[in-house]
Amino acid sequence: MSQPASLPLIESLLDTPLPPSGIAWLDAARQENRDAFAASGLPDTRVEAWKYTALRALGQRRFAAADADALTRAVDPATLALPGVDGARLVFVNGVFRADLSTLDALPAGLSLAPLSLALQGDAEPLRFALSRHYREVGDAFARINAARAGDGVVLRVAADAKIGEPVHLVFVGAAAGADLAWHARNVIELGEGAELNLVEQHLASGEPVQLATLVSDIELRQGARLHHTVVQNAGTGASLIRRSSLRLHADAQATSHLLELGGALVRHDLQSELIGDHAQFHSRGVFMPHGRQHIDTQLAILHQALNTTSTSTWRGVASDRARGVFRGAILVATGADGSDANLSNKNLLLSPSAEIDTKPELEIHADEVKAAHGATVGQLDERALFYLRSRGIPLGEARALLTAAFCRAVLDDLPNEPLREHLASLLLVHLPST
Repeated sequence: MSQPASLPLIESLLDTPLPPSGIAWLDAARQENRDAFAASGLPDTRVEAWKYTALRALGQRRFAAADADALTRAVDPATLALPGVDGARLVFVNGVFRADLSTLDALPAGLSLAPLSLALQGDAEPLRFALSRHYREVGDAFARINAARAGDGVVLRVAADAKIGEPVHLVFVGAAAGADLAWHARNVIELGEGAELNLVEQHLASGEPVQLATLVSDIELRQGARLHHTVVQNAGTGASLIRRSSLRLHADAQATSHLLELGGALVRHDLQSELIGDHAQFHSRGVFMPHGRQHIDTQLAILHQALNTTSTSTWRGVASDRARGVFRGAILVATGADGSDANLSNKNLLLSPSAEIDTKPELEIHADEVKAAHGATVGQLDERALFYLRSRGIPLGEARALLTAAFCRAVLDDLPNEPLREHLASLLLVHLPST
């Protein structure tokens, strides 16, 4: 159920020895995850979670282990700006922290924000729980290599009861490096009891990089915390971007995510949310829009473990040309999670005969007095609506774009940051097929 460890990709990721950190528990965890990656190889399509995403072509490629010039790569600061996002900013280029592009002056009271590389030089013990994790599933290959090789990323903490007004901006830039490159980043984010944070995560390209990038984020929301997380993924056309975001919500905590998956050649995002405290809430809104030969795979897993928890998930997919989209939405209501309320909807449009979207909603319930619903559709634009617009003098291409934009825009309606919301809507328009 895995591809052999002799593949060029695996060999290239294992060629370079792990640099010692000087922290015994961290070095041990990195080595154990490296050994597990070497032993298991890559998952193949017989692994259920990778059923629709084949890694054969990626496995035949080799990548350099690091970018020695990441600190001096030219990046236009103007490309990092987002409307309505004016707070602290942390920027990474090819997985390396760039102080010259970041804005960390005068952080608001209650916010602690630093690159992982610097945090490990101080007291690393608070990071031990997150960074010493061992990934044991056969499909966890990229999480393993990330745990072994990530030397930088984000450490963000919000103190109890702190309300951070301006959005915090995390930027990950893939920059052309003159060679195929692999880089890895690790984020550790924690909101204290009653804390509130608006977090914006951005992925973009500088030049035409050919890369493999992995990003793992561990996000903890303590009792009563509130997180609004917006993700804008617009990686380069030659990038393979593999991400895992794991959220744990304690009692009365609430997380809302808006996600746009637009760029990249091969993109995979495992979004996992555990509702471990009574009355916790998780809401996700997302759009994936592959075109050309893109492959975008979203794996959403929500676990209800406590009383009276709530989750809502609204996702839209649009595929054109010869692109492929994958969406798996799994909801598990565990024993004892009585009173849970879960709702998941995934609607998809195919804009060309050669496009494909595979969607798989899953619902598993082991508790009583539960409200749950899930559904998925794959179809084409409504011919009657197209006819109506064309009868009003609107050209076919423009009519198709209008209907598709309205279809996608539904996931942005409850994004409270209006300038950012309008910017994301314009990005969707830019990525729509021209005909």
